[in-house]
This record gives sequence, C-alpha cells and structure tokens, in this order.
Amino acid sequence: MKTKIQIALFVLTTLFTVSLNAQEKKSTTIKADSVIIDFHAGTPLEDIDAKSTDAKGIIKLSTGEFAFVVSNRSFHFKRSLMEEHFNENYMESDKYKVSTYKGKIVDYDKLDLSKDGTYKVVTKGILNIHGVEQEREIEGEIIVKDGKIHIVSTFMVKLEEHKIKIPKVVTEKIAEEVKVNVNAYFDTNNLR
Repeated sequence: MKTKIQIALFVLTTLFTVSLNAQEKKSTTIKADSVIIDFHAGTPLEDIDAKSTDAKGIIKLSTGEFAFVVSNRSFHFKRSLMEEHFNENYMESDKYKVSTYKGKIVDYDKLDLSKDGTYKVVTKGILNIHGVEQEREIEGEIIVKDGKIHIVSTFMVKLEEHKIKIPKVVTEKIAEEVKVNVNAYFDTNNLR
C-alpha cells in the first residue's frame, strides 16, 4: 500500500511539474494577434503606398527577443500595376518571398510590461529585405494597457542598402528611402 501511494505521489508530482513547465514556456512567448505594416515610397510626383495586414510576429516576454515576418506578396497598393512592378521588378517576390526583422529589445530587463504605460524602446536586430541582411537599431514604443501590448515603430529603409534597383526612368517617382510603419498587437490576458 505504501509503495502505491509513493508511486501515485511521484506520478502526480511529475505531471504537475511538466504542466507548470509547459505553462511557463507558453506564457513567455506570445504570438501577435495582428501585425499591420505599411510603407510610403512616393515622391511629390507619385503617391506610392502599400499595406500588409498579413504579417506575423512573436515576442519572448522573458527576454525581449522578437521576430517579425511578412510575405512580400501580401503588400497591396491602390493600383494593381504598382503591385505588379513591386513584386516583379523591385522586390523579386518569387525569389525573395519574405522580409524579416529579428532581434532583441535593448535594456529589456529595465521594462515592466506588467504595468500599464508607454515605453520608448530601441531594438537591435537583423533586417532582411530582398535577401540582404542589415544590422539595425530601430526605435519604437510599447504601449501596455489592460494586458494588451501594442508595439509601434516608424523607420526608414534605404533601397540601395538592400540592393533594390530602381530604373532611371522612374527615379523621380520612387523615393530612395522608404518610410515603414509597423503596428503589432499582442494580448497577454490569455496567458493568465
């Protein structure tokens, strides 16, 4: 009888420990509910704006590590011809299917995302566009309210740094630097 109780206690302890470890891992990395990326590449001669609502993002709450990925074909423009040129001529989307940004929030250990507030942050990571990786420091804000995290960032991307070639015929219509806006929404309420 004593052995059966010891075995049962061992099994329960093991199950409880495995369950706690699984919950711990689940609660440290969260996927974004929604990531919206838009960019402006126009000049005074031409409005060139595109938007993707199909990006994905994760953040590891225990370390501040993150990753974002967007399919290049998920960007939509006002005019279909712009979208076609973007995918075929500039981004070469059949060859370079996605763009990514992976890295870590600088001084993440000084943030307390369990409290509502707006936190200015700097991230360090690798921005991969058009198959070209660039080390970047990108500023942003993390807005926490009622267990929801909203990450906002606006930054510039130089096309030349990612070997995106613009034909001379259209250089006056397409900016050499593209303004990118990112809005990512995470909900930590389901982790509690």
